[in-house]
Amino acid sequence: MSDLELLTQSLARNVKRWRTERGFTLDALATRAGVSRGMLIQIEQARTNPSVGTVVKIGDALGVSITTLLDYESGPKVRIVPPEQVVRLWSTERGSYSALLAGTEAPGPLEMWEWHLMPGDASASDPHPAGTIELLHVTHGTLTLVVDGVDHPVPAGHSASFEANAPHTYDNRGAEPVAMTMAISVPFDR
Repeated sequence: MSDLELLTQSLARNVKRWRTERGFTLDALATRAGVSRGMLIQIEQARTNPSVGTVVKIGDALGVSITTLLDYESGPKVRIVPPEQVVRLWSTERGSYSALLAGTEAPGPLEMWEWHLMPGDASASDPHPAGTIELLHVTHGTLTLVVDGVDHPVPAGHSASFEANAPHTYDNRGAEPVAMTMAISVPFDR
């Protein structure tokens, strides 16, 4: 089975498991996540490979991390993630990417990401649920963090934190690549 097939099967099993555990019908989850009932059915039957945005919306609606939705191992309390198991969920032809390094439930999703943005690349994010906090640390280049339409330059060696319940964008307007590590904490609200 290929990595993509394994992830598709894991996503199907985990979405159904968490939907059932939360007591959500397909219609209720579709409404909470802002995706169609048909899309959820296809995901739960492992008949589609949804976009990252769709997986994020479903995870937010269920109050679980993307790591939990894509996890195909039921691991112990300590989980070591080797580099070959890091999941790249966004990339561009220029070489920009984001990689989900680790995640857990605490009690809502808590995720750690590695981001690389090549010059001229940007990644926009819809608002997350109220109470979501993002922390980031830039290790190379200068990130332009745009939160609710306001630019915030974050140079290498600097960190930032913000409430992520507003539209936000990670933008590289400079001439060199941007590298950063980011953590996201999303509260679960049944």
